[in-house]
Amino acid sequence: MAGVLRAEALWVETFTGLRLEQFERLLRAVRDRGGNGTLRGRPWSLPLAERVLVVAVYYRTNLTMRQLAPLFGISSSTVCRVIQRLGPLLALEPASRPADMGDRLWIVDGTLLPVRDRRIGFSSRNYRFSANVQVIVDAETRLVIAAARPVPGTTADAHAWRASGLAEYCQGVTVLGDGPYLNCGMVTPHRKRPRRPLLAGEEADNAAHRKVRARVEHVIGRMKNYKILRDCRQRGDGLHHAVQAVAHMHNLALAS
Repeated sequence: MAGVLRAEALWVETFTGLRLEQFERLLRAVRDRGGNGTLRGRPWSLPLAERVLVVAVYYRTNLTMRQLAPLFGISSSTVCRVIQRLGPLLALEPASRPADMGDRLWIVDGTLLPVRDRRIGFSSRNYRFSANVQVIVDAETRLVIAAARPVPGTTADAHAWRASGLAEYCQGVTVLGDGPYLNCGMVTPHRKRPRRPLLAGEEADNAAHRKVRARVEHVIGRMKNYKILRDCRQRGDGLHHAVQAVAHMHNLALAS
């Protein structure tokens, strides 16, 4: 299958955002997680590489399953089964903690992701039913370290962060956050108080803080090039699996 994909390298790169060698690393990760196993019943009509490609194309383009089916010569129900089966296997692996964690700088931010499932999303400040997802990014490499499970979009960032369980993972690391993360154990900007302007040094600190923290916003913007994060039609854990898979593919595209 690697030879076939090499012949279709341009197609893979266009519809997944990954170069062929990056896609092969994604395929290897899915295979190592048991993605090549067969379920009860008939064997898959597509080899594993093409099934992984189906999921990657779905996350990248957000085409409907009826639109994807003729592209791969399968039925829309098969597309659905492939996504349900392999979507969780594309998830971002937990980042290993290097020994020199004291020298690392991570950045945290929350983003609103539109979702159709009313059990997950809630009408929020972007005037859509959205979910709040907390994302940790390495300030130096721009790699996604972790992403929390979605919570309703009306959840404040500080509350979503405390409920995510990611704070325990950040022990011993300097973490940057913006104003809403006050009292969450992060480095936050100086606050303006009534009738008390910021000092010159505090203004400079806030400017430097904004410049560094903008990196997480850039990363989230690149992740949203995968259109599944602009309007997720998946239900249940579908959005969570999509975020984890997109973070994994973002890291592959950036680190390779």
